[in-house]
Amino acid sequence: MALRCTKRNCKPAMIRRPPTIICYICGREYGTKSIAIHEPQCLKKWHNENNLLPKELRRSEPKKPEVRTITAKGFYDLDALNEAAWTSALSQLVPCNICGRTFLPDRLIVHQRS
Repeated sequence: MALRCTKRNCKPAMIRRPPTIICYICGREYGTKSIAIHEPQCLKKWHNENNLLPKELRRSEPKKPEVRTITAKGFYDLDALNEAAWTSALSQLVPCNICGRTFLPDRLIVHQRS
């Protein structure tokens, strides 16, 4: 860890993480520049995987959450955007009809075998 020293004392320097945005489809974090590249690819992958599922496990296409909250400085409120995206990603999970746990549909098939 880097130290910031003055004549009186040494303090650890605060290291700021770059801002990240959560993908509304898969729930992973991506940088603010990368998310625009990731989302179309993730949606394409989602369609491919969804089409391979049995009809009863297929889901409707996830919709990108509309968050129009803008801070006083004119930027989007990343916390509100990430919260909406995380909620959208969680809504893609399917509950097991036996135990109630939630899974991605392809993992639910594996879970139900055991």
